[in-house]
Amino acid sequence: MKEFNLENGIKCAYKQNKNTPRIAVCFDVEITKPASIPGIYGMVNRLLLQGTTKRTAEELTNELEENAIEINCEGKRDYLKFSLLCLNEDFEHGLEILQDIIENSTFDDTEKEKVKTIGELTASLDSANVRAQDNFTKTLYKGHFYGDTYTVLLDNIDKINKNNVKEAYKQILTFGTKRLAVVGDIDFNTTEKLLNKYLGNIENSHTIENEIPTPTLDKSETIEYIKDDANQAQIYQGWLVPTYNSEDYAPLLVLTTILGASGLSSRLFTELRDKKGLAYTVRSIYEPFRTAASFQIYIATEPKNIQTALAGFKEEIQKIKDVLVPEDELHNAKNNYIGKRQYLAETNIQQAGTLVHFANFGLGFNYQEKLIEEVKNVTAQQVQDVARKYLNDISVISILRP
Repeated sequence: MKEFNLENGIKCAYKQNKNTPRIAVCFDVEITKPASIPGIYGMVNRLLLQGTTKRTAEELTNELEENAIEINCEGKRDYLKFSLLCLNEDFEHGLEILQDIIENSTFDDTEKEKVKTIGELTASLDSANVRAQDNFTKTLYKGHFYGDTYTVLLDNIDKINKNNVKEAYKQILTFGTKRLAVVGDIDFNTTEKLLNKYLGNIENSHTIENEIPTPTLDKSETIEYIKDDANQAQIYQGWLVPTYNSEDYAPLLVLTTILGASGLSSRLFTELRDKKGLAYTVRSIYEPFRTAASFQIYIATEPKNIQTALAGFKEEIQKIKDVLVPEDELHNAKNNYIGKRQYLAETNIQQAGTLVHFANFGLGFNYQEKLIEEVKNVTAQQVQDVARKYLNDISVISILRP
């Protein structure tokens, strides 16, 4: 892997994978300010592939399809991600279209997209799981930018118009530091030249401070949502925990793998589903953002088992706090996590996404290699310590039931 800067200072990583026919580019723009209107960044993301000053939405779609060029935009909590995947011989053509989308999107279809968004999000929220998670997230991050969920967007969508969408996008581009990764089989000199030609003039901030505050959780809260047609109860319980730059990051990854992120072998699955028959589905989730992370446990169960399931969460957490994880279980959990990370970095586009993702958070393009070593070195004592430290009595519980 080679690191370099474009003429505008954008930090880049280049990795050559020989004999691969398609080249991948991931270009991320940091979000440094909370949204002016809750949910507006989601509308920015939805409109970025809906036409430019050079191409209508239909022309853009047809051109991409005719040339087998894939361009996507994803709105994350902390950054906006553009990705390009195309045949090597179409690299310059793909970059030209990507530049056009980044610099010349019109956002003309804002009102039409609002109607479409209302329909899609309303349909999504009819899912019991989605609704329970929405309630959990906006409660855990109450009053914070990270809590801008589907229901928050729907509550504020009438305030959104073309002008403030354009202003929100301009704010992201103006104040967001950019990072880029390229993976494929095009020589470095050609890659650098073409990147500078098409992306080297984009404004790139170097000195803007990130204004996203660190969320806090001062007291426990339980919220219930009654859904009469639900067949199951959906339960989320979660805590605010440290994120990427913490020394506890790797131990927290191992802890969530042991508890419920390793499928059939995880403790929650074995104890609550197999032995006690409480769960249709049960898992744990560690979701890191720039300034905070959530550690979540989720279960779908019969409504009569709600309190029993919550007691089961508490019991399994207490076991880890009281008794060191056996070495064989610890070893298997580490291998499970490392295997997943490696599996999700096999293709060119996956590798480009991984390189730029960690660079976004100041960890460096090559952090995946370091992270794997950190996970390998996690001890049973560290797993116990982070469980005792963070899985405490201050949590958010979201329950959806009939």
